[in-house]
Amino acid sequence: MIKILHLTFILLSITSFVVRVFLAEKRPEILEQKWIKIGPHIVNTFLLITGVMLIFQGQWLSGEFGWIVAKILALLGYIGLGMVAIKSQGALRWQAFAGALVCFMYIGIVAVSKNAFFFL
Repeated sequence: MIKILHLTFILLSITSFVVRVFLAEKRPEILEQKWIKIGPHIVNTFLLITGVMLIFQGQWLSGEFGWIVAKILALLGYIGLGMVAIKSQGALRWQAFAGALVCFMYIGIVAVSKNAFFFL
């Protein structure tokens, strides 16, 4: 059940990110609405809570957990690049957006493979 909730929050999080970047480009005034500012934080909070619950439920900290550290570092990259994508303009916005999506894909692949260096 927790895994399904976690996957649901992942879908909501990436969807809200893509929509907010689109709104930042086309209709930035909409981003000023309170529910659009707060909503993604609520979703991402539940995403992190369910992620931590999965870590403890799966007892993944008792064995090799380098992949979890890699996911956390990639998450920080995703957050930073996402902030740049939403707040900047022009080519920088789209470069940061692409970088954030790469981080997101990396997190997903590492989550499935449990291998931080899957590309080697």
